[in-house]
Amino acid sequence: MSSSNRVVAVIPAAAGWEFSGNDQEKELEFRSGGKETPNNRVREVRVTGTAEVSCPADRASVRVNVSNSKESVNEVANSVSRRLEYILQALRQHGIRDEDTSVRRFLQRDADVYRMDAEILATFSDFEKMEQIRSILLEKLDRSVCVGTPQFFHSPESLSGTRRRACVSAVENAQQKAREVGQLLGQSLGPPLLVKEEEAKEWRNEEEEGGGSGGGEQGPPPLPRLPHIPTVTAHATVSASFSFRDKSRKKV
Repeated sequence: MSSSNRVVAVIPAAAGWEFSGNDQEKELEFRSGGKETPNNRVREVRVTGTAEVSCPADRASVRVNVSNSKESVNEVANSVSRRLEYILQALRQHGIRDEDTSVRRFLQRDADVYRMDAEILATFSDFEKMEQIRSILLEKLDRSVCVGTPQFFHSPESLSGTRRRACVSAVENAQQKAREVGQLLGQSLGPPLLVKEEEAKEWRNEEEEGGGSGGGEQGPPPLPRLPHIPTVTAHATVSASFSFRDKSRKKV
């Protein structure tokens, strides 16, 4: 949250007084003009609101590499293709769509043998299902197959939703602030006159550095670290003007 908030309240001339205060938390300005006329009769409060919303990554990708060497092109191609088909079948059986996977192959010759390297890149939205598939592949396949560590990231939809929630929360905070100011002044908050997003930014949290023991004593070996799931924080600042209801107006 921002350390500085700004509130401006404009009261009609009937108030007959002025006051201004300024501290680190907020600034209030109450203005009164000359004789009240229909043209200068303004009843409003101007406020700013801030909000921050955090969201963990909602996607993960896993690379599975297959390598083999044979004396003929057909042999190496068949060997690698069998493993690729097993991996793709395991993905389909767990509900991973073909559009969420991609396959690349690379063939090269090294002296009298042919070497083929292949890679499957699979994208997951269900992290529990991802770990199930990784466990199956690690258990069932030999060392010619390398199952990579998951790489977590945010989908465009997740980032867009996080930005919207931050902006909406900032507007809600501004409205609540305006309502409390109105209560303090004995005014009833009316409809908004203007809402403007002043600032929108976001940042990814940094992975915590692994701390080591500073002394000379040798402690137990560090535990293996689990893959880091990044978090994105969206910050929004809005300015808003709300009218005060005219208490002198009688309902018909």
